[in-house]
Amino acid sequence: NFVAFPLELDGKRVNTVQAIWARSKNEVKEEEYKEFYEYLAHDNEAPKYRLHFTADAPIAIQALLFVPSRSLEMPGMVRQESEVHLYCRKVLIDAKPKGLLPEWLRFVRGVVDSEDLPLNVSRERMQDSDLMRKLSKALTNRFLKHLAEEADKDAAAYDGFYSEYHRFLKEGVLSDWENQAALAKLVRYESSATEAGKKTSMADYVKRMPEGQKDIYYLLAKDRAAAEASPYFEVFRARKFEVLFVDDPIDEFVMDRLREFDSKSITAAEKAELDVEEASKEGALSDDEATSLAGWLKLTLGEAVHEVRSSKRLVDSPVVALDSDKYMTASMRRTLKSMGRDAMAGEDAAPDLEINPRHPVIVKLNQLRQNDAALAGLVAEQLNDQARLASGRLEDPRAMLQRMNALLSKVVGA
Repeated sequence: NFVAFPLELDGKRVNTVQAIWARSKNEVKEEEYKEFYEYLAHDNEAPKYRLHFTADAPIAIQALLFVPSRSLEMPGMVRQESEVHLYCRKVLIDAKPKGLLPEWLRFVRGVVDSEDLPLNVSRERMQDSDLMRKLSKALTNRFLKHLAEEADKDAAAYDGFYSEYHRFLKEGVLSDWENQAALAKLVRYESSATEAGKKTSMADYVKRMPEGQKDIYYLLAKDRAAAEASPYFEVFRARKFEVLFVDDPIDEFVMDRLREFDSKSITAAEKAELDVEEASKEGALSDDEATSLAGWLKLTLGEAVHEVRSSKRLVDSPVVALDSDKYMTASMRRTLKSMGRDAMAGEDAAPDLEINPRHPVIVKLNQLRQNDAALAGLVAEQLNDQARLASGRLEDPRAMLQRMNALLSKVVGA
Protein backbone atom coordinates (compact mmCIF):
# COMPACT_ATOMS: atom_id res chain seq x y z
CA ASN A 1 0.00 0.00 0.00
CA PHE A 2 0.85 3.70 -0.52
CA VAL A 3 3.07 2.92 -3.52
CA ALA A 4 2.27 5.45 -6.25
CA PHE A 5 1.79 2.91 -9.06
CA PRO A 6 -0.49 -0.18 -9.07
CA LEU A 7 0.84 -3.56 -7.96
CA GLU A 8 -0.90 -6.66 -9.31
CA LEU A 9 -0.82 -10.33 -8.39
CA ASP A 10 -2.41 -12.82 -10.80
CA GLY A 11 -4.07 -9.92 -12.57
CA LYS A 12 -5.61 -8.49 -9.37
CA ARG A 13 -4.48 -5.19 -7.87
CA VAL A 14 -3.27 -5.72 -4.29
CA ASN A 15 -2.33 -2.18 -3.18
CA THR A 16 -5.86 -0.80 -3.00
CA VAL A 17 -5.41 1.50 0.01
CA GLN A 18 -4.00 4.81 -1.13
CA ALA A 19 -2.12 7.56 0.71
CA ILE A 20 -5.20 9.76 0.85
CA TRP A 21 -3.57 12.02 3.46
CA ALA A 22 -1.37 13.39 0.65
CA ARG A 23 -4.41 14.52 -1.35
CA SER A 24 -6.62 17.55 -0.80
CA LYS A 25 -9.53 16.71 1.48
CA ASN A 26 -11.89 18.10 -1.15
CA GLU A 27 -10.79 15.32 -3.51
CA VAL A 28 -11.25 12.45 -1.05
CA LYS A 29 -14.61 10.65 -0.97
CA GLU A 30 -16.28 9.51 2.25
CA GLU A 31 -15.96 5.90 1.13
CA GLU A 32 -12.20 6.35 0.80
CA TYR A 33 -11.98 7.80 4.31
CA LYS A 34 -14.03 4.86 5.59
CA GLU A 35 -11.86 2.29 3.86
CA PHE A 36 -8.66 3.96 5.06
CA TYR A 37 -9.85 4.16 8.68
CA GLU A 38 -10.88 0.50 8.72
CA TYR A 39 -7.48 -0.46 7.32
CA LEU A 40 -5.59 1.74 9.77
CA ALA A 41 -7.52 1.19 13.02
CA HIS A 42 -9.01 -2.26 12.36
CA ASP A 43 -12.33 -0.77 13.42
CA ASN A 44 -15.64 -1.16 11.57
CA GLU A 45 -17.39 1.59 13.55
CA ALA A 46 -17.26 5.11 12.14
CA PRO A 47 -14.89 7.41 14.04
CA LYS A 48 -16.29 10.21 16.18
CA TYR A 49 -14.03 12.84 14.61
CA ARG A 50 -11.74 13.13 11.60
CA LEU A 51 -9.08 15.79 11.05
CA HIS A 52 -7.43 16.03 7.62
CA PHE A 53 -5.11 18.99 7.18
CA THR A 54 -1.89 20.24 5.63
CA ALA A 55 0.51 22.88 6.90
CA ASP A 56 3.75 24.44 5.64
CA ALA A 57 4.99 26.38 8.66
CA PRO A 58 6.72 25.96 11.01
CA ILE A 59 7.10 22.50 9.47
CA ALA A 60 5.63 20.75 6.43
CA ILE A 61 2.80 18.45 7.54
CA GLN A 62 0.21 16.26 5.86
CA ALA A 63 -1.93 14.64 8.52
CA LEU A 64 -5.04 12.51 8.74
CA LEU A 65 -6.16 11.85 12.34
CA PHE A 66 -9.18 9.97 13.70
CA VAL A 67 -10.89 9.67 17.08
CA PRO A 68 -12.35 6.14 17.41
CA SER A 69 -15.99 5.80 18.40
CA ARG A 70 -15.01 4.18 21.70
CA SER A 71 -12.06 4.36 24.05
CA LEU A 72 -10.14 1.11 24.28
CA GLU A 73 -8.59 2.00 27.62
CA MET A 74 -10.37 1.22 30.87
CA PRO A 75 -9.40 2.90 34.17
CA GLY A 76 -6.94 0.73 36.06
CA MET A 77 -6.21 -1.46 33.02
CA VAL A 78 -3.19 -1.52 30.70
CA ARG A 79 -2.61 1.82 28.98
CA GLN A 80 -3.13 1.78 25.25
CA GLU A 81 -0.32 2.88 22.98
CA SER A 82 -0.46 5.72 20.50
CA GLU A 83 -0.98 4.52 16.95
CA VAL A 84 -0.29 7.57 14.84
CA HIS A 85 2.16 6.40 12.16
CA LEU A 86 4.94 8.72 11.07
CA TYR A 87 5.85 8.90 7.37
CA CYS A 88 8.24 10.91 5.23
CA ARG A 89 7.14 11.22 1.58
CA LYS A 90 4.86 8.17 2.04
CA VAL A 91 7.74 6.10 3.44
CA LEU A 92 7.07 4.70 6.92
CA ILE A 93 9.56 6.04 9.47
CA ASP A 94 7.98 4.68 12.67
CA ALA A 95 4.65 2.91 13.26
CA LYS A 96 4.54 3.97 16.94
CA PRO A 97 6.79 7.02 17.32
CA LYS A 98 7.44 8.23 20.86
CA GLY A 99 6.86 11.92 21.42
CA LEU A 100 4.90 12.58 18.24
CA LEU A 101 1.87 13.42 20.36
CA PRO A 102 1.63 13.97 24.13
CA GLU A 103 0.71 10.92 26.20
CA TRP A 104 -2.83 12.11 26.89
CA LEU A 105 -3.56 12.01 23.14
CA ARG A 106 -2.76 8.30 22.88
CA PHE A 107 -6.38 7.56 21.89
CA VAL A 108 -5.88 9.23 18.48
CA ARG A 109 -5.32 7.06 15.39
CA GLY A 110 -3.93 8.24 12.08
CA VAL A 111 -1.02 9.15 9.86
CA VAL A 112 1.39 12.08 9.86
CA ASP A 113 3.65 12.71 6.87
CA SER A 114 6.40 15.33 6.90
CA GLU A 115 8.82 15.80 4.03
CA ASP A 116 11.06 17.82 6.38
CA LEU A 117 12.11 14.63 8.18
CA PRO A 118 15.39 13.12 6.93
CA LEU A 119 14.85 9.56 5.71
CA ASN A 120 18.09 8.29 7.25
CA VAL A 121 17.42 9.57 10.79
CA SER A 122 17.53 7.00 13.59
CA ARG A 123 14.52 6.62 15.88
CA GLU A 124 16.56 7.68 18.91
CA ARG A 125 17.85 10.86 17.28
CA MET A 126 14.42 11.62 15.86
CA GLN A 127 12.72 11.46 19.27
CA ASP A 128 15.16 13.97 20.73
CA SER A 129 15.28 16.29 17.73
CA ASP A 130 14.06 19.86 17.65
CA LEU A 131 12.23 18.97 14.45
CA MET A 132 10.17 16.36 16.33
CA ARG A 133 9.27 18.87 19.04
CA LYS A 134 8.06 21.34 16.43
CA LEU A 135 6.05 18.61 14.73
CA SER A 136 4.46 17.53 18.03
CA LYS A 137 3.55 21.10 18.98
CA ALA A 138 1.98 21.83 15.58
CA LEU A 139 -0.07 18.62 15.62
CA THR A 140 -1.28 19.08 19.20
CA ASN A 141 -2.28 22.71 18.65
CA ARG A 142 -4.17 21.84 15.48
CA PHE A 143 -5.98 18.93 17.11
CA LEU A 144 -7.00 21.04 20.13
CA LYS A 145 -8.29 23.72 17.78
CA HIS A 146 -10.28 21.07 15.93
CA LEU A 147 -11.90 19.83 19.15
CA ALA A 148 -12.84 23.41 20.11
CA GLU A 149 -14.38 23.97 16.68
CA GLU A 150 -16.37 20.75 16.88
CA ALA A 151 -17.61 21.62 20.38
CA ASP A 152 -18.91 24.96 19.10
CA LYS A 153 -20.42 23.45 15.96
CA ASP A 154 -22.27 20.50 17.51
CA ALA A 155 -22.48 20.50 21.32
CA ALA A 156 -24.43 17.22 21.45
CA ALA A 157 -21.82 15.36 19.39
CA TYR A 158 -19.06 16.83 21.53
CA ASP A 159 -20.85 15.64 24.68
CA GLY A 160 -20.71 12.13 23.22
CA PHE A 161 -16.98 12.50 22.62
CA TYR A 162 -16.44 13.96 26.09
CA SER A 163 -18.27 11.17 27.89
CA GLU A 164 -15.93 8.70 26.19
CA TYR A 165 -12.64 10.59 26.43
CA HIS A 166 -12.93 13.03 29.36
CA ARG A 167 -10.31 11.16 31.40
CA PHE A 168 -7.70 11.78 28.70
CA LEU A 169 -8.45 15.51 28.61
CA LYS A 170 -8.22 15.72 32.40
CA GLU A 171 -4.94 13.82 32.29
CA GLY A 172 -3.76 16.47 29.85
CA VAL A 173 -4.66 19.26 32.28
CA LEU A 174 -2.63 17.52 34.99
CA SER A 175 0.40 16.67 32.86
CA ASP A 176 0.61 19.09 29.93
CA TRP A 177 1.26 22.57 31.26
CA GLU A 178 1.84 24.03 27.79
CA ASN A 179 -1.68 23.11 26.60
CA GLN A 180 -3.47 23.55 29.91
CA ALA A 181 -5.35 26.72 28.90
CA ALA A 182 -6.67 25.14 25.70
CA LEU A 183 -7.72 21.99 27.57
CA ALA A 184 -9.56 24.05 30.19
CA LYS A 185 -11.89 25.25 27.44
CA LEU A 186 -12.71 21.64 26.53
CA VAL A 187 -13.65 20.20 29.95
CA ARG A 188 -17.35 19.99 30.78
CA TYR A 189 -19.21 19.66 34.08
CA GLU A 190 -22.77 19.52 35.29
CA SER A 191 -23.76 22.66 37.18
CA SER A 192 -26.41 24.07 39.44
CA ALA A 193 -27.53 26.25 36.50
CA THR A 194 -28.02 23.37 34.04
CA GLU A 195 -30.67 20.68 33.79
CA ALA A 196 -29.84 17.34 35.37
CA GLY A 197 -27.53 15.40 33.07
CA LYS A 198 -26.52 18.45 31.04
CA LYS A 199 -22.95 19.73 31.14
CA THR A 200 -21.52 23.20 30.65
CA SER A 201 -18.17 24.70 29.75
CA MET A 202 -16.24 27.07 31.97
CA ALA A 203 -16.55 29.75 29.29
CA ASP A 204 -20.36 29.58 29.47
CA TYR A 205 -20.18 29.55 33.28
CA VAL A 206 -18.22 32.81 33.21
CA LYS A 207 -20.77 34.38 30.85
CA ARG A 208 -23.54 33.63 33.37
CA MET A 209 -21.70 34.98 36.42
CA PRO A 210 -23.74 37.70 38.14
CA GLU A 211 -22.28 40.98 39.23
CA GLY A 212 -20.51 40.55 42.54
CA GLN A 213 -19.35 36.99 41.92
CA LYS A 214 -15.58 36.94 41.59
CA ASP A 215 -14.69 33.22 41.56
CA ILE A 216 -15.66 30.03 39.73
CA TYR A 217 -16.93 27.55 42.32
CA TYR A 218 -17.06 23.76 42.23
CA LEU A 219 -18.34 21.09 44.60
CA LEU A 220 -17.35 17.42 44.74
CA ALA A 221 -20.20 15.00 45.48
CA LYS A 222 -21.15 11.50 44.34
CA ASP A 223 -24.05 12.86 42.29
CA ARG A 224 -26.19 15.96 41.72
CA ALA A 225 -28.68 15.12 44.47
CA ALA A 226 -25.88 14.80 47.02
CA ALA A 227 -24.35 18.08 45.86
CA GLU A 228 -27.62 19.98 46.16
CA ALA A 229 -28.19 18.54 49.65
CA SER A 230 -24.66 19.39 50.81
CA PRO A 231 -24.25 22.03 53.54
CA TYR A 232 -21.46 23.51 51.40
CA PHE A 233 -24.04 24.37 48.71
CA GLU A 234 -26.43 26.31 50.95
CA VAL A 235 -24.70 29.68 50.74
CA PHE A 236 -24.51 29.42 46.94
CA ARG A 237 -28.20 28.65 46.66
CA ALA A 238 -28.97 31.61 48.90
CA ARG A 239 -26.67 33.93 46.94
CA LYS A 240 -27.79 32.51 43.56
CA PHE A 241 -24.18 31.75 42.63
CA GLU A 242 -23.63 28.92 40.15
CA VAL A 243 -21.61 25.90 41.25
CA LEU A 244 -20.00 23.25 39.05
CA PHE A 245 -20.83 19.75 40.28
CA VAL A 246 -17.94 17.28 39.96
CA ASP A 247 -18.26 13.60 40.86
CA ASP A 248 -14.75 12.23 40.29
CA PRO A 249 -12.01 12.82 42.90
CA ILE A 250 -9.56 13.48 40.05
CA ASP A 251 -11.60 16.60 39.22
CA GLU A 252 -10.42 18.26 42.42
CA PHE A 253 -6.84 17.89 41.23
CA VAL A 254 -7.83 19.20 37.78
CA MET A 255 -9.36 22.31 39.36
CA ASP A 256 -6.40 22.73 41.68
CA ARG A 257 -3.99 22.52 38.76
CA LEU A 258 -5.94 25.03 36.67
CA ARG A 259 -6.32 27.51 39.57
CA GLU A 260 -8.01 30.06 37.29
CA PHE A 261 -9.96 30.47 34.05
CA ASP A 262 -10.49 33.71 32.14
CA SER A 263 -8.79 35.59 35.02
CA LYS A 264 -11.31 34.13 37.51
CA SER A 265 -10.01 32.06 40.42
CA ILE A 266 -11.33 28.50 40.67
CA THR A 267 -12.37 27.75 44.26
CA ALA A 268 -13.71 24.67 46.03
CA ALA A 269 -17.14 25.34 47.55
CA GLU A 270 -15.95 24.36 51.01
CA LYS A 271 -13.07 26.86 50.74
CA ALA A 272 -15.27 29.76 49.64
CA GLU A 273 -15.42 32.70 52.02
CA LEU A 274 -19.04 33.69 51.50
CA ASP A 275 -21.78 34.84 53.87
CA VAL A 276 -25.53 34.45 53.59
CA GLU A 277 -26.82 37.94 52.90
CA GLU A 278 -29.49 39.42 55.20
CA ALA A 279 -29.94 36.24 57.23
CA SER A 280 -32.87 36.41 59.60
CA LYS A 281 -31.89 36.70 63.27
CA GLU A 282 -35.35 35.93 64.63
CA GLY A 283 -35.06 33.09 67.15
CA ALA A 284 -31.31 32.90 66.60
CA LEU A 285 -28.59 32.93 69.22
CA SER A 286 -27.06 36.30 69.94
CA ASP A 287 -23.41 36.83 69.02
CA ASP A 288 -22.41 36.40 72.65
CA GLU A 289 -24.46 33.20 73.02
CA ALA A 290 -23.00 31.77 69.81
CA THR A 291 -19.46 32.58 70.93
CA SER A 292 -20.08 30.99 74.32
CA LEU A 293 -21.57 27.84 72.74
CA ALA A 294 -18.64 27.59 70.34
CA GLY A 295 -16.23 27.71 73.27
CA TRP A 296 -18.18 24.98 75.07
CA LEU A 297 -18.20 22.79 71.96
CA LYS A 298 -14.44 23.13 71.61
CA LEU A 299 -13.96 22.02 75.22
CA THR A 300 -16.43 19.15 74.79
CA LEU A 301 -15.09 17.86 71.47
CA GLY A 302 -11.43 18.46 72.32
CA GLU A 303 -8.93 17.37 69.67
CA ALA A 304 -11.70 16.13 67.36
CA VAL A 305 -12.00 19.72 66.10
CA HIS A 306 -9.39 22.35 65.36
CA GLU A 307 -11.61 25.36 65.96
CA VAL A 308 -15.32 26.03 66.53
CA ARG A 309 -16.98 29.25 65.38
CA SER A 310 -20.30 30.73 64.40
CA SER A 311 -21.13 30.38 60.71
CA LYS A 312 -22.54 32.93 58.29
CA ARG A 313 -22.74 30.49 55.38
CA LEU A 314 -25.27 27.94 56.67
CA VAL A 315 -29.01 28.10 55.99
CA ASP A 316 -30.62 24.68 56.58
CA SER A 317 -27.86 22.69 58.26
CA PRO A 318 -26.94 22.98 61.96
CA VAL A 319 -23.19 22.46 61.46
CA VAL A 320 -20.53 22.06 58.78
CA ALA A 321 -16.95 20.75 58.89
CA LEU A 322 -14.31 22.76 57.05
CA ASP A 323 -10.77 21.64 56.34
CA SER A 324 -8.31 23.89 58.15
CA ASP A 325 -5.84 23.50 55.25
CA LYS A 326 -6.24 26.40 52.81
CA TYR A 327 -5.87 24.27 49.66
CA MET A 328 -6.11 20.56 50.47
CA THR A 329 -9.54 18.97 50.86
CA ALA A 330 -10.40 15.76 52.68
CA SER A 331 -11.15 14.02 49.37
CA MET A 332 -7.81 15.06 47.88
CA ARG A 333 -6.02 13.78 50.96
CA ARG A 334 -7.81 10.41 50.75
CA THR A 335 -7.02 10.08 47.05
CA LEU A 336 -3.33 10.79 47.58
CA LYS A 337 -3.13 8.28 50.43
CA SER A 338 -4.86 5.61 48.31
CA MET A 339 -2.09 6.18 45.72
CA GLY A 340 0.58 5.71 48.39
CA ARG A 341 1.53 9.40 48.43
CA ASP A 342 1.16 9.98 52.15
CA ALA A 343 3.90 12.62 52.19
CA MET A 344 2.02 14.74 49.63
CA ALA A 345 -1.25 14.24 51.49
CA GLY A 346 0.19 15.61 54.71
CA GLU A 347 -1.37 15.13 58.11
CA ASP A 348 -5.13 14.70 58.32
CA ALA A 349 -5.59 17.59 60.73
CA ALA A 350 -8.79 18.02 62.71
CA PRO A 351 -11.33 20.14 60.80
CA ASP A 352 -12.87 23.42 61.86
CA LEU A 353 -16.51 23.19 62.93
CA GLU A 354 -18.95 25.97 62.12
CA ILE A 355 -22.33 26.16 63.85
CA ASN A 356 -25.50 27.75 62.51
CA PRO A 357 -26.79 30.11 65.25
CA ARG A 358 -30.18 30.25 63.49
CA HIS A 359 -30.81 26.51 63.46
CA PRO A 360 -33.33 25.15 66.06
CA VAL A 361 -31.00 22.28 67.03
CA ILE A 362 -28.19 24.70 67.87
CA VAL A 363 -30.53 27.01 69.76
CA LYS A 364 -31.89 24.06 71.79
CA LEU A 365 -28.37 22.71 72.35
CA ASN A 366 -27.39 26.01 73.94
CA GLN A 367 -30.24 25.56 76.44
CA LEU A 368 -29.62 21.84 76.92
CA ARG A 369 -25.95 22.23 77.91
CA GLN A 370 -27.07 24.18 80.97
CA ASN A 371 -29.80 21.71 81.99
CA ASP A 372 -28.36 18.32 81.00
CA ALA A 373 -24.64 18.47 80.25
CA ALA A 374 -24.33 14.71 79.61
CA LEU A 375 -27.09 14.67 76.98
CA ALA A 376 -25.78 17.88 75.45
CA GLY A 377 -22.35 16.23 75.12
CA LEU A 378 -23.88 13.32 73.19
CA VAL A 379 -25.68 15.75 70.88
CA ALA A 380 -22.45 17.69 70.33
CA GLU A 381 -20.55 14.55 69.38
CA GLN A 382 -23.38 13.47 67.08
CA LEU A 383 -23.44 16.82 65.31
CA ASN A 384 -19.67 16.70 64.82
CA ASP A 385 -19.85 13.19 63.34
CA GLN A 386 -22.68 14.26 61.03
CA ALA A 387 -20.52 17.14 59.82
CA ARG A 388 -17.59 14.77 59.28
CA LEU A 389 -19.87 12.37 57.42
CA ALA A 390 -21.07 15.14 55.08
CA SER A 391 -17.47 16.16 54.38
CA GLY A 392 -16.36 12.59 53.65
CA ARG A 393 -14.17 12.39 56.74
CA LEU A 394 -16.07 9.75 58.71
CA GLU A 395 -14.58 6.39 57.69
CA ASP A 396 -16.06 4.26 60.48
CA PRO A 397 -19.68 5.11 61.37
CA ARG A 398 -20.09 2.49 64.13
CA ALA A 399 -19.55 4.90 67.03
CA MET A 400 -21.96 7.37 65.47
CA LEU A 401 -24.64 4.70 65.09
CA GLN A 402 -24.24 3.55 68.70
CA ARG A 403 -24.55 7.14 69.87
CA MET A 404 -27.59 7.62 67.66
CA ASN A 405 -29.24 4.63 69.33
CA ALA A 406 -28.47 6.10 72.75
CA LEU A 407 -30.01 9.42 71.73
CA LEU A 408 -33.10 7.69 70.31
CA SER A 409 -33.53 5.77 73.54
CA LYS A 410 -33.54 9.04 75.47
CA VAL A 411 -36.04 10.59 73.06
CA VAL A 412 -38.37 7.59 73.22
CA GLY A 413 -38.03 7.50 77.00
CA ALA A 414 -38.82 11.21 77.19
